[in-house]
Amino acid sequence: MTGRQGPALSRRSLIGAGLGISAAGLTAAGTGQALAAGSADARPSSGPARGHAFLAAAMDAYPDQGRIRLTQSYTDQAGLFSTAFTYDNALAILAHLAARTPAGLARAKALGDALLYAQDHDPTHDDGRLRQAYNTGPYTFYDGSLQPDGFVRADGTANVGTQFGFTGTAVGDMAWAGIALSALARRTGARRFLTGAVRIGAWIERTGRTDEPLGGYKFGVDGANQRLPFTSTEHNTDLVCLFGRLALLTGDRVWRERRARAEAFVKRMWEPSGGFFHTGTNDGVTVNKSPIPEDTQTWTHLALDSRRHSRSLDWAVTELAVLDHSGRTNSTVPAGQSYEGVTFSSVSLLANEDAPIADGQPKPDRNGVWFEGTAHLALALRDRGARGDETRARRLLASIEQAQALLGGTQTVGGKALPERSGVVSASSPLDTGFGFGYYPYRHTGATAWYLMAAARFNPLRV
Repeated sequence: MTGRQGPALSRRSLIGAGLGISAAGLTAAGTGQALAAGSADARPSSGPARGHAFLAAAMDAYPDQGRIRLTQSYTDQAGLFSTAFTYDNALAILAHLAARTPAGLARAKALGDALLYAQDHDPTHDDGRLRQAYNTGPYTFYDGSLQPDGFVRADGTANVGTQFGFTGTAVGDMAWAGIALSALARRTGARRFLTGAVRIGAWIERTGRTDEPLGGYKFGVDGANQRLPFTSTEHNTDLVCLFGRLALLTGDRVWRERRARAEAFVKRMWEPSGGFFHTGTNDGVTVNKSPIPEDTQTWTHLALDSRRHSRSLDWAVTELAVLDHSGRTNSTVPAGQSYEGVTFSSVSLLANEDAPIADGQPKPDRNGVWFEGTAHLALALRDRGARGDETRARRLLASIEQAQALLGGTQTVGGKALPERSGVVSASSPLDTGFGFGYYPYRHTGATAWYLMAAARFNPLRV
């Protein structure tokens, strides 16, 4: 752990067995029809078209592994092999839906069916949970051991990401999967997607609900199925959307009460004197004062649509702004380029630039741009629509589009070259999140999906 005050884990942290350390088939499922439009072979020119080409390539990287598959989260160069994070795949579903095309819908349904498969074919549990990540293709691990399977193992179980310890289940990951499945249910009317989302909501209620003074829903469980003590503002923000969606789609009033519980926790994290949301609590009693992350400022606006709390966007714009270029300490940006946006948290701006982010990792650049967060800030500004918001959002999107065109150009997925200038890197340079892990200049499904939703003005968190 970092030793800094704050939660020991974020949603993106590794929650493997007892650990607290941080860290896609060519046919539509069930259709037998080629997903030609938006495929990895296309040579699109617009930024969004190239983003969708990346998502297609990352989903179709292992055609010999069958039609049930997930999207690889990062390019091979990140060293996570074929890891497919549940959160990233939920975002990919939503980005495909945001395209509003037949090909996008086919891909979204295929990924949704893969998440349902994981629910029904977990190697250990039969309670509706999803794991932090899965493998979606074969590889040889660092110790020389072979991971031979695709997403579906030879015995029919879902291929959980045990090599890296990605075996726990976080409420935030589950909530995003539920949000994606509920969006599919609304778009298609297919009962199976709503059933999967309800199972997710029920698991969260059983596992996460807490009667501690600050209330809300706890973090989830580690790989040993031990409950984790933290309560996250980000997670509970996700639940405001998920539980609200379930109330709307099922007509069951119990989800309204659960939504209200999550929303009450989020609003308890509001800091009126500074106009921002704190990150959460470690013990259910004391509010963490540091680090202050970006996503609790942007997602709260997207989910709550509260004028009283929309100042959080101004806080993020002002307090987390960064400009990265080759002259910055530890920057990996090529000479002659610069990128603007926001960083991950208040502590990212104070990172020790003389020490590696983690063992075996590079030193951080305090001014590294976190493109995933920059994208959801752009979306939130467009959603708020105050004076100057659209202009600022367009500048942020232009920075992301430049990054897509110029950064990470030689990277691969499943050993295959990507379509030219496709996919957004997670960060312009290595950055320290302040939560015990970093982001690096590798093309990333999550960052690309958020960019696509921002470009399409598609708010995934609005009920």
